[in-house]
Amino acid sequence: MTIADDLRALIASHNPLIIAEEQDEVRFMDLIRTAAAAQSVPVWVWTATQGLTRDSFQPQYGTKPLAAALAFVGALADPGVYVLLDVKAELADPVAVRSVKDVAQAAKQGQTLILAAAEHMDLPDLAGVSVPFTLEPPEADELKAIVDQTLAGLVARNIPVALDDTQRQQLVEALRGLGGSQAERLIQQTALAEGKLDGQSLVDIRERKASALESDAPLELIDSTTTLDQVGGLQHLKDWLAVRGKAMAAPPSSGLDPPKGVLLTGVPGCGKSLVAKAIAGSWGYPLVLLDPARLYGQYVGQSEQRLQSALTSVDAMAPAILWIDEIEKGFSQGGDADGGVSARLLGTFLRWMQDRPPGVFVVATANDVDKLPPEFLRKGRFDEIFFVDLPTPEERESILRFHLSKRKLDPAAFDMKALVDATDGFSGAEIEAAIVSAMYKAFADGKTLSNDSLLAEIKGTDPLSKTRAEDIVLLRAWADGRTVRA
Repeated sequence: MTIADDLRALIASHNPLIIAEEQDEVRFMDLIRTAAAAQSVPVWVWTATQGLTRDSFQPQYGTKPLAAALAFVGALADPGVYVLLDVKAELADPVAVRSVKDVAQAAKQGQTLILAAAEHMDLPDLAGVSVPFTLEPPEADELKAIVDQTLAGLVARNIPVALDDTQRQQLVEALRGLGGSQAERLIQQTALAEGKLDGQSLVDIRERKASALESDAPLELIDSTTTLDQVGGLQHLKDWLAVRGKAMAAPPSSGLDPPKGVLLTGVPGCGKSLVAKAIAGSWGYPLVLLDPARLYGQYVGQSEQRLQSALTSVDAMAPAILWIDEIEKGFSQGGDADGGVSARLLGTFLRWMQDRPPGVFVVATANDVDKLPPEFLRKGRFDEIFFVDLPTPEERESILRFHLSKRKLDPAAFDMKALVDATDGFSGAEIEAAIVSAMYKAFADGKTLSNDSLLAEIKGTDPLSKTRAEDIVLLRAWADGRTVRA
């Protein structure tokens, strides 16, 4: 069933009260009117600025106050659909909630009251007399019709449109997750800004879409030009990601389940965060960082609302990479010490992972995986769990060469075997830090970095593998049999 079918069924079933969450009022009202027409009942709309208005008639005098509008509806005997728009703030008043409940309980046959707002409304006092409805983004067929109509409008305005059938389908995919009005505006804004619409415009539309949706506090759009070729070592992980990357663009006819994501755990400083950035750079998708620590709010329900809003925005950015750094900070086993907020956040996130539409690949990193609850780690949550260990000698050489070349130093001028041996037990981040520190000292002395000065800096550094050797032993013990080595 489509979203239009769902709404039509709710109205046809004569539900007295529907609580709707919608972020595309034009499309929502079109669906309401279509569903009401199928039942041959009129549509009445209330707004705080106009009052209560029956379609094609003038507003009813004196119905701008919600209480007056509800009293008017309660006095009507005829069937109808009564839509109250942007009503969340009004329902902060318990008297208004009681009035809604009275009207719903006294509704005549064929009367349906709809409370609509752009965000979720938590109204437990109405739970027994209401049914929920969420306006989901347009399905592919509906979105394609919107795209075709918008492109035809551009051509009629003499704006060149140079998109073949494949590119038109790519445009539909790029707009997936947006409301119909949002999609139409984004196409028009891009075409008017560039004076045309062609293949290059698809890249611009994806960037505009991501920027427009990056308004949620826990979300941050990361600009990443790093690719997996620039990541030293981790060859098994890179080979695995190369296969999953191709599947991200697989058509539905392939029969492939869309990739879900990967959990990276292991020794700090060994490239987990770098891999997240490199995936986005290699696959060409926007990278969205969700900071779990920024989810928590001071008011009851605020944390859960922040997470739900952020996940809705991520869905709308698809195709995209969702990076959750140090995921244990937001979804740890907190028990009841925080009033159950951590447990509710975990439940919300797990439901999203289970039911989310294709196109969002989750890259989660964890330094202290023991803090994650067992249900988070069970098979099926992620496609795979990888353990990122300290680099091998071959990987250390690759890391050394990369960071020296990145700083315009010739690796051939250095004794690689001596440097590789000296960095035994170093993470990739520690190797980079040693090179940077040695370069600072050389610059201060008016010299260029030499092999001896770099070796001296490395030998003067105590890596994490020595200062926290016990922790690394425990990490490796946990990973054995539970994860795949990256």
